[in-house]
Amino acid sequence: MSRMSAPSLRPYQHQAVDNVIAHFRRGDDPAVVVLPTGSGKSLVIAELARLARGRVLVLAHVRELVEQNHAKYRAYGLEADLFSAGLGRKESERQVVFGSVQSVVRSLERFEAHEAWGAFTLLVIDECHRIPPGASAGKVRDDKGASSYHQVIAHLRRHNPRLKVLGLTATPYRLGQGFIYHRHHHGMVRGDADCFFQDCVFEQPLRLMVKQGYLAPPRRVDAALYAEDGEQTRYDFSRLSPGRGGGFEEAELNRVVQGHRATPGIIAEVVEQARERRGVMIFAATVAHAREIMGYLPAQQAALIVGATPGREREALIEDFKAQRLKYLVNVAVLTTGFDAPHVDLIAILRPTESVSLYQQIVGRGLRLAPGKQDCLILDYAGNPWDLYAPEVGEPRPDSDAEPVQVECPACGHANLFWGKRDGELVIEHYGRRCQGLLEDTDGRRRQCDFRFRFKVCDQCGAENDIAARACHQCDERLVDPDDKLKAALRLKEAKVLRVSGMQLQAVTNGRGLPRLKVTYHDEDGATLDEWFALETAAQRRAFTLAFLRHHLRAPGSDWRPDSPEAVIAGERRLKAPDFVIGRKVGHHWQIRDKLFDYAGRYRKADDAADNG
Repeated sequence: MSRMSAPSLRPYQHQAVDNVIAHFRRGDDPAVVVLPTGSGKSLVIAELARLARGRVLVLAHVRELVEQNHAKYRAYGLEADLFSAGLGRKESERQVVFGSVQSVVRSLERFEAHEAWGAFTLLVIDECHRIPPGASAGKVRDDKGASSYHQVIAHLRRHNPRLKVLGLTATPYRLGQGFIYHRHHHGMVRGDADCFFQDCVFEQPLRLMVKQGYLAPPRRVDAALYAEDGEQTRYDFSRLSPGRGGGFEEAELNRVVQGHRATPGIIAEVVEQARERRGVMIFAATVAHAREIMGYLPAQQAALIVGATPGREREALIEDFKAQRLKYLVNVAVLTTGFDAPHVDLIAILRPTESVSLYQQIVGRGLRLAPGKQDCLILDYAGNPWDLYAPEVGEPRPDSDAEPVQVECPACGHANLFWGKRDGELVIEHYGRRCQGLLEDTDGRRRQCDFRFRFKVCDQCGAENDIAARACHQCDERLVDPDDKLKAALRLKEAKVLRVSGMQLQAVTNGRGLPRLKVTYHDEDGATLDEWFALETAAQRRAFTLAFLRHHLRAPGSDWRPDSPEAVIAGERRLKAPDFVIGRKVGHHWQIRDKLFDYAGRYRKADDAADNG
């Protein structure tokens, strides 16, 4: 082909390419680049493929992305092969090959070492958040039950153990799994240490993309819960809880939306708002819901795409929508990634989104730039609580009142992002376990900060361990299971186990007239256990912090340091009661020997409805 003028990369695209090259020069750990929808991932892929010295395989999960990535590479005036049954081509002889993962995995024998080019040296995976769990720390399963991605990686590594694997995505988060990578280049830990992708080497913030004019600004409208006449005008998904995989069950969703009296009014409002808009995407909760929505849209201007829509029909409908022969496109969880229609300028969300990542994927369908496009109107009728620009926390939302909060590590100063709760600007509770900060050793190696906000103490060596750990990370001794502690205490005559239903704080005066903090734990059956603390001297306050505060704080790690019983009582909202307290009788008095927090064993807690013990 004749040589075309090479596309010019934006500054952030250049930086992404440079960071990838620098990372793979240092080692072979799989890496991730995070770029928002519409930021030009295909240009980054094309530039990396152009610069690569060895063979390159670029995988995507839909033929549209395969074709798009291939076209950007050819814009450099370079040739590359296509390996996609959906595109009617299965070529694998050139240095660079763009393929669909479904086609490649069925023809792995076509991807052996080449006489001229040798083995593949770089594998690029677009929309890499789709890779399912099953790989750890750069390793993959090598069996027939492994995913298509894992099978391709294992096959290529048999021919080149030092294969570089790069993933690109707008949302590096997977429901039920969390972050898909371990370390972030800004110096923080995000996912588990055994994630397949070890490093995120570059991330471009969505807010910055909008601010710099690379994406259309979103204009979000949170539809009113009630109209002036009191009639409900949106859906209430607040009582739904995600299932085991992190997603909402279709039956549960249908109970909310099917035949809902708000639907006709919602669609009428969408149509009214769409008068001056060019392309409208409607995200429905279920297939039944989507079909009902279709009944209220202009018949000749709307189409429906669901998972069961045949491939050719889907392609034809998408083509009609892109050509603006259709104005409305209704879908159910099938057009959140890999769909590019820049003219879309209205997104109507009629379904709950389980994470900010999914919310960003949906809204991202309308943020691409297009001639004459000023913004994208986002109409949310589902009460989704997400801030479009907020980063993903990485853990499942613990309850509906939780929000992302920033918690500074008292050891290294890293600003952690955890789920938590605020009282005004004050963080009164968070659910973080360990600091996410990365520290660099003198030899340049990075390790996670050791500070733990919540922990389980080893009885043998005193080391602090994760609350779910079974063996001590320092001495490798087995950690005593909370159920074993309760069972052993219940067998002893001189022991008392309280199933704590409340904690009372009092400022009292001892026999010598000195102020003391008295803490009383109440059992649901009326039994109590007490402990006392002095806070007059610095040494006494340090002892109080170690013995009480660090265990009872709802937001552990905070710099709250009360200096009197009255100050502790004034800040009682910051404290939580244990689930169980174990006391032993010493002489004529009872002493508290252990407290169990965050208990999740087989014995019933005070606020549980039935006894399982």
